[in-house]
Amino acid sequence: MSKIPTRVKCGAFVRLLASGIQPCMFRQHQSIRTNLRRLLSNTQPGENVRPLEGVKVLDLTRVLAGPFATMILGDLGAEIIKVERPGAGDDTRSWGPPFVGDESAYFLSVNRNKKSVAVNLKDPRGAKIILELAGMCDVLVENYLPGKLDQMGLGYDDVHKAAPRLVYCSISGYGQTGPLSQRPGYDSIASAVSGMMHITGPEDGDPVRPGVAMTDLATGLYAHGAIMAALLQCHRTGRGVHIDCNLLSTQVACLTHIAANYLNAGKEARRWGTAHESIRDGVS
Repeated sequence: MSKIPTRVKCGAFVRLLASGIQPCMFRQHQSIRTNLRRLLSNTQPGENVRPLEGVKVLDLTRVLAGPFATMILGDLGAEIIKVERPGAGDDTRSWGPPFVGDESAYFLSVNRNKKSVAVNLKDPRGAKIILELAGMCDVLVENYLPGKLDQMGLGYDDVHKAAPRLVYCSISGYGQTGPLSQRPGYDSIASAVSGMMHITGPEDGDPVRPGVAMTDLATGLYAHGAIMAALLQCHRTGRGVHIDCNLLSTQVACLTHIAANYLNAGKEARRWGTAHESIRDGVS
């Protein structure tokens, strides 16, 4: 049965650390190399072992793209520790209706198989907790505005010193550098800026936003794949990496032949409704 996050107050967790008690969810991690050897030596053919068993992920994300990526990692067997704001938690906990109990269906749809702890990252004591957790984990995923975590002492350079093997994945609207990097990332804006909204909608109508946040979801999938590749690289090199994943780059990449038509042949795309531009003959 999938686990839904239950929040633990920061003060309670601090007391646990101070007392020297380490709950199972925060126990010292084994290296990926050790886990692979254990799996190879103990797993029998046909035994049901999930591919990311033993991998720990520190999830500092909220709303959709990041939580979707970490949920997939959890589905594959990773242990996900979701860090939320004290009190309110993830924004989407209150996005509804419908609600299931006191949590929204939206929140539950992208946060299964996770454990949760409430930490105030703006408090130096909270930042210290995050650094300690990072030292126990294999992956950290965050979707703060570029530079915000650096101000708290939790940027990639700071965390890398404490956990050199950690895979640190940043998800943003427009990347960690560049003229748009300080703009917040929203699915609908990235959908418009990238050109996807220009090709979506009735043939003779206005651009239309897709019914689900496809840019956010695609970014979560790209982030999940990059994290999996980085874990393999870390296994080979013993070093962590910083992944820069963003909404705009993801959606431009997902334009595939539409972007290729324009870049290679100068052909601008248009809306076709339910028809298909390349095989539209006979399509109703």
